[in-house]
Amino acid sequence: VQLVESGGGLVQPGGSLNLSCTASEFSLDYYGIAWFRQAAGQVREGIGCISSSHYNIIYGDAVKGRFSISRDNVKNIIYLQMNSLQPEDTAVYFCARYRDGTCARDSEEFDYWGQGTQVTVSS
Repeated sequence: VQLVESGGGLVQPGGSLNLSCTASEFSLDYYGIAWFRQAAGQVREGIGCISSSHYNIIYGDAVKGRFSISRDNVKNIIYLQMNSLQPEDTAVYFCARYRDGTCARDSEEFDYWGQGTQVTVSS
């Protein structure tokens, strides 16, 4: 089981990025996938989650209205579209697999994690 994030990088304030989480050795058809982020010196923060039935929810008040999650089960990829990025969005972004097709907010309930991708928002 492997999750690999990509699409991070340096972006100016107000810009956009679309992160990808590519799954291998298992099918996304049966699992909920969440995105988390962790800024330097901060605790890990849940961003949102998308279930196997494509129901998605954004948890973080700081990103509501700017971030969205989608999935392509054919390509086995989960996306995190991030718009209107601000310096406070700078963090390492992770995707994680939930134990079944639903979602949860507690990071302890996720069984597999990617290695993370760095997002830096700076002028």
